[in-house]
Amino acid sequence: MQLSDFDFNLPEALIAQSPPKNRTDSRLLVPIFPIIDTFFRNIGDFIKEGDLLVMNNTKVIPARLFGYKESGGKVEIMIERLLSNNQALAMIRASRAPKIGSHLILENKVKAVVLNKDKGFYTLEFATDSLLDLLDKVGHTPLPPYIERADNEQDLSRYQTVFAQKDGAVAAPTAGLHFDEDLLDSLKTKGVDSAFVTLHVGAGTFQPVKTDNIKDHHMHSEYYEVPQETVDKITQTKANGGRVIAVGTTAVRSLESAARGGALKAIQEETDIFIYPGYKFQVIDILITNFHLPRSSLLMLVSAFIGRDRMMEIYQHAIDEKYRFFSYGDAMLLERI
Repeated sequence: MQLSDFDFNLPEALIAQSPPKNRTDSRLLVPIFPIIDTFFRNIGDFIKEGDLLVMNNTKVIPARLFGYKESGGKVEIMIERLLSNNQALAMIRASRAPKIGSHLILENKVKAVVLNKDKGFYTLEFATDSLLDLLDKVGHTPLPPYIERADNEQDLSRYQTVFAQKDGAVAAPTAGLHFDEDLLDSLKTKGVDSAFVTLHVGAGTFQPVKTDNIKDHHMHSEYYEVPQETVDKITQTKANGGRVIAVGTTAVRSLESAARGGALKAIQEETDIFIYPGYKFQVIDILITNFHLPRSSLLMLVSAFIGRDRMMEIYQHAIDEKYRFFSYGDAMLLERI
């Protein structure tokens, strides 16, 4: 398939710039016949007793830093991945690329030395014993590039799921942003179980596919974990006739990665899995997801799950009904074809 097969025209006004007042106020599109337009707080109407929600418990770190080079030029640092207590992989925006061995000076005067550069990413070493503590002090919420405003106090909590636990993501697993504690409690009371995976979402999730033939695209690599408890719950759910519901594409990528080559297994490693039409899903029955960027790998994953033509029909309906798109936008609940 060609890249152009996954393009669509999206009015700029539909790109959500801020979250709704309450998490569950987001709209929810459910494409059964006819399409149902409802609100996320009603998602329990479409989830059954005995189903299993699988959620990504990664935690977004304040990964955007501002500072300047020793020469005085301004720099913006976007952490991609923590490598150790004082080293990180990062992208750097500056009028001129910093030289290897040079120092970058943060807003609080802490310095970072540029160790090397590979494939557009810099390895930086910060003058601190705890990079996480440093980020908590001077870092900013790493809002996606299509949110055209500075981060604010609200983003600290709202660009984070209520079940976030493990530091490491530089972008939120956005399908999980719609859940609050009350909704999760109500689903549990209904008999819906939950389990967790961890995938530390990288900034590469926003990178568009650039190859005309999508099969030539190479995915960025991300660290993920699938614990044995989650494997056991999935096995039991399927044995009992329940459905495995992935909350977001990151949960899909984690579980499908852990099932490559055979049965689902507990694992901790890197994944660069690229899911596009023709892929045979091993684990997932239902997907809860936001509306994704044109020409993106995430759009291709959704297309593989429900079929490209059906996906394009759903997206056109969402545009016609003025759903909000992307990270702070609305959601849909999809059942595998």
